[in-house]
Amino acid sequence: MTYPAACALIAEDEPLLARDLARTLTRLWPALRICAVVHDGDSAVEAAQLHRPDIVFMDIRMPERNGLDAAQSIVDDWPEGQPLPLTVFVTAFDRYAVDAFEQAATDYVLKPVVAERLALTCERLAGRLRERQGSDDAAALAPIKALLGVRTAEPPLTVIQAGVGSTVHMVPVADIHYFAADDKYVRVVTAERELLIRTPLRELSPRLDATQFLQVHRGTLVRTTLIDRVVREDTGRIHLFLKGRPEKLSVSRSYAHLFKPM
Repeated sequence: MTYPAACALIAEDEPLLARDLARTLTRLWPALRICAVVHDGDSAVEAAQLHRPDIVFMDIRMPERNGLDAAQSIVDDWPEGQPLPLTVFVTAFDRYAVDAFEQAATDYVLKPVVAERLALTCERLAGRLRERQGSDDAAALAPIKALLGVRTAEPPLTVIQAGVGSTVHMVPVADIHYFAADDKYVRVVTAERELLIRTPLRELSPRLDATQFLQVHRGTLVRTTLIDRVVREDTGRIHLFLKGRPEKLSVSRSYAHLFKPM
């Protein structure tokens, strides 16, 4: 099989494994250029913005930001009109977890990486690179959404407990305009005030009523009934304005399809 020229980003927190993966890929796919090798999720997002790779080999468990969050960030920040990279998740998870990744990802590689299995991955990727010209980004977005968008059957929260010093403020969920990730915290924003909680957005989201809150960015959940207007800029970027709040909220590429005229 003849492989097309392409470039790949490797995100793997163990340097020896990253070098072995790069070496094996170079041998299996001579036309593949390794544009960067990084060792954490934040660096993976930065490298993807800089190099615009065709393929990303993404470790799942990495410092600071895991591979799933990093992959979502790459999709969100990708320029409009450019084909999204094909994502291969690299995982040491057991067989049951791998089954889930196999259904959602472009492909997966199980650690320790075996050359024979990686060769199959290369064939699959080469075929996808040939096929995707002229196609939309739905297939590339689906893996990340499938892995990040699972909601549980827990009863939805009705109150958020936000600590300020020695005081715990009980904030009714019905009063909340939006949630926004802010460094190591999540901002809880109502019409009159903002409070901080430590519960990550990815843990909070499944505990909210999905009919009341809509994810519009990897770090933002908004109350749907308070969306006042949606503005699309000349650059293709989309922003929301909420009733009772002055700021504008960004809509990422992953969720832009939710805001089309009827």
